[in-house]
Amino acid sequence: MRDFLYFCTRKTKQISDRLYSIYRNYSIYSPYRNYSIYSNYSRYRLYNNYQTKHKTMQNKDKLPSALRPQTNWENLHFYQKSDALYQLTFCFCRRFLPAYGDRTVDQMVQAARSGKQNIVEGLADGVTSTEMQLKLLNVARASLQELREDYRDFLSSRALPLWGEGQQRYDKMLSFCRNHNKSSDYEPYFEKWTAEEMANTGLTLCHMTDAMLNRFIKMLDEQFVKEGGIKERMYAARTGYRKGIDERMKALEAENNRLKALLRQHGIPF
Repeated sequence: MRDFLYFCTRKTKQISDRLYSIYRNYSIYSPYRNYSIYSNYSRYRLYNNYQTKHKTMQNKDKLPSALRPQTNWENLHFYQKSDALYQLTFCFCRRFLPAYGDRTVDQMVQAARSGKQNIVEGLADGVTSTEMQLKLLNVARASLQELREDYRDFLSSRALPLWGEGQQRYDKMLSFCRNHNKSSDYEPYFEKWTAEEMANTGLTLCHMTDAMLNRFIKMLDEQFVKEGGIKERMYAARTGYRKGIDERMKALEAENNRLKALLRQHGIPF
């Protein structure tokens, strides 16, 4: 099929070049150039039409893709917050939890890491599988909720206050977390904040990241209902490609017939 299209395209170009060559012989080198079979405008229109149609057909020949474009997760705010949360949790465990004999350290660090890594893996798998993407992003949410409970247990077991609405320090922390996403924004405070401040900040980041992920998952769910999964996209890409091939064949045949008729009209061999 592609060889036939290539032949038709080449044949159309040969006929167009033949017309251009005849025009030059008659209009430039002939003493009767003022009565040539093609005026300057006619020759320009013929050759320019071919070039335009040829470029249009080349653009249509681009293969449609059944794969979704890869999402750059580093630009997503919920990924940036999950990375900041992992770095904060790692430093929190190092500073305020015993290095040995407490499984909470491993559980908190692994939960923070799982939240971040499953976001990356889920968005990468979303190129081909919406189902796998939704599953992994939901695993990330579950890990963040587990981490949130660990921070809550830390505060309650040590009789530290859980900050809430109406408190001045809570409002400042909430504003800071809303306006800062990257881990580099939080790193200067890792060695300055107290256990109470770090735990409440970690809790707030867990809430915010979970809410963002929840909205993103709902958007993916709606997108799946409207567009379908990989099988539907593969079918649409294949049928779209076949339709484009048929349209291009018809366009090439019509162009060849038009040019041949023009040559016959003037008795020009081809």
